[in-house]
Amino acid sequence: MTASIVAEAVHSDLSEPRQRFVQCASPAGLHRIAYTEWGDPANPRVLLCVHGLTRSGRDFDKLAQAFARDYRVVCPDVVGRGLSDWLADPRYYGVPQYVADMVTLIARLNVETVDWFGTSMGGLIGMALGGLPNTPIRKMLLNDVGPHIEPVALQRIGEYLGKPARFASLDEGVRHAAALAASFGPLTDEEWASINTPLLHERDGAWGFRYDPGIATPFTSATDEQNAAGEAFLWRSLASIRTPVLVVRGESSDLLSRETVAQMVEKGQAVTSAEIPGAGHAPAFLVEDQIAIARGFFLGDDASGA
Repeated sequence: MTASIVAEAVHSDLSEPRQRFVQCASPAGLHRIAYTEWGDPANPRVLLCVHGLTRSGRDFDKLAQAFARDYRVVCPDVVGRGLSDWLADPRYYGVPQYVADMVTLIARLNVETVDWFGTSMGGLIGMALGGLPNTPIRKMLLNDVGPHIEPVALQRIGEYLGKPARFASLDEGVRHAAALAASFGPLTDEEWASINTPLLHERDGAWGFRYDPGIATPFTSATDEQNAAGEAFLWRSLASIRTPVLVVRGESSDLLSRETVAQMVEKGQAVTSAEIPGAGHAPAFLVEDQIAIARGFFLGDDASGA
């Protein structure tokens, strides 16, 4: 086999996902986290992509393919979602547990630092981890999220989170998930199918969401005082992050306001911002102009792929 054929085979492999698992712990016991890995598994440069509240790591397939030549891209299913286990006690679904799981995952990857792409909940996890002393996060992109979440978005999420949903077909489930996530932007039917199919599975003759309905337990039981304390913690975390942070906001987001973005830039040490037209909460990063924003931030002068 010639060198050119070998190189082509290696490049082809980089664009294909590998399914992996890592064992983590909560106060209630052990659980497995699933993650999809792209790119050279020996590459010390890792991009960790963490999804939103009811989503999965497969939201990032297109983004991962775009970065696979430059990074080892790792896209976990946060516990209770996708192919990951459900927690034995739903009270532990929250940022502290998610941060602990991500630390375990990073240890499994055997790298000292990671770059972080966090959408919505994934950004909250990133802010919490990024604000800790000796954080492994080198650069962080926060996709349509900040320490303050607008009440109207919390109300919208509460209307569907954890509610029973059964569908007669996969297509019906994909369309329902697309309706819930309509503010992602004007996606094609094929794009909706690609990111929503991993959210669903068939059981007892019907289709339903994979995520544990128990993730709603801490969401619905949180008091105003607990929410205020959580927000204050995230503002402190953001203010302590010394590494570059890019906040990306969807133009019509109901979760992240322009006022909050301005405060994040003001209070952060190295925070910049960008706004994506035609998207709400949260930009899907499936199209080239959005992916180019991420490449420009993480790769700088290398963003062209040269």
